[in-house]
Amino acid sequence: MNTNDLTICLRLAGVLHLGLLCAGLTMSRVVSLRQHLALVPIFVRRLFWVYYTFIGLCLIGFGLLTFAFAPQLAAGSGLARALCGFFALFWLLRLAVALWVLDARPYLTSGWLRLGYHATNIVFSLLPMVYAWAALRP
Repeated sequence: MNTNDLTICLRLAGVLHLGLLCAGLTMSRVVSLRQHLALVPIFVRRLFWVYYTFIGLCLIGFGLLTFAFAPQLAAGSGLARALCGFFALFWLLRLAVALWVLDARPYLTSGWLRLGYHATNIVFSLLPMVYAWAALRP
């Protein structure tokens, strides 16, 4: 595959980040996050919401940077390879967490929720592949 194909895949990866943002926003309602957090001390509650917000900002940033700078990332400069390598490792670790740390089964109570969960894991699988391709290609 050539640089144009990689650019298209990177732009798709950028859009997928925004899809993950939407999934994350939906997840809080599905798991009754506010009700669960109401039971913890205020500091822990606020800390969680700060982390949740920063994760959302990272998704927006990763997605917009990837989409806007896809041609430069595909061109393969040292900085582009380093950034894509970081993103590949980040999403590979996120996939590992999804598969072996977080057990979402109790919340997958409908076909739509199961579909969304599996779609999210597919995205967690695709992102490291696209970024690794950009980081490691000759």
